[in-house]
Amino acid sequence: MRPSPAEIVRTLVAGRLPGLVHLACRPGLHHVRHATDPEGRVLLLVPVVSDLAAALRPGADDRAVAVVLDVLDLPPAAGAPSLGRALVSGWARQLTGDEARAGAVDFAAVEPTGDLLDVGTRFRLFRFEVAEARWHRAGDLRRIDPQAYAEAEPDPLHPVEAGLLSHLGDEHAQRMTDYLRQQLGLAAGPAEHAPRVERIDRYGMLVTFGRPGGRRRARLSFGRRLADQAELTRLLHPVFCAG
Repeated sequence: MRPSPAEIVRTLVAGRLPGLVHLACRPGLHHVRHATDPEGRVLLLVPVVSDLAAALRPGADDRAVAVVLDVLDLPPAAGAPSLGRALVSGWARQLTGDEARAGAVDFAAVEPTGDLLDVGTRFRLFRFEVAEARWHRAGDLRRIDPQAYAEAEPDPLHPVEAGLLSHLGDEHAQRMTDYLRQQLGLAAGPAEHAPRVERIDRYGMLVTFGRPGGRRRARLSFGRRLADQAELTRLLHPVFCAG
């Protein structure tokens, strides 16, 4: 078991990673703070005094502005593989009144920031429904059905992945090594050959093992889709408490 392409794109654009915005027919890229609401719509928190706010201003025909949000995955450790990059596009329009207040609540659920209190004064909140989604990884570009994207859920372990891997490596290193060797059918060996977890998601773990310069990767499935970090802790409890 592993995340679907739609789940990966939802995970990448959820709002925990830096994003860049490109506007149709306008030069340049803009750094932006963003989040997604429960339906997968993208929210952009934009300072009133900024090039991006000026670029998002509707034209004379009052049409919404076509935008592309570009988000690149940041691996949790050096050498770990990236999930790639997600590109989602749609037509952004400014939220006002009750819509802005509801949008600020959705944004805060992902990334709470005091700047949300200044929406309508120092900041503007824009939103767009994803009309097109793409996933780019290792030279392969896939188009994701917008409906599949909207129905997918971001991985709840992705925001805490780095901390999880650090905890497993620091607090439970030997027990995890023994567990991984057992799961992979590996004999005991020197420490530099020991298996270690490189990435973890709600479906399983990506493990690297073997001698330096010739290490290989294998995926260990949890056998089911985990709901949250607490469920992962319960799943690994026998490993942590072995012996």
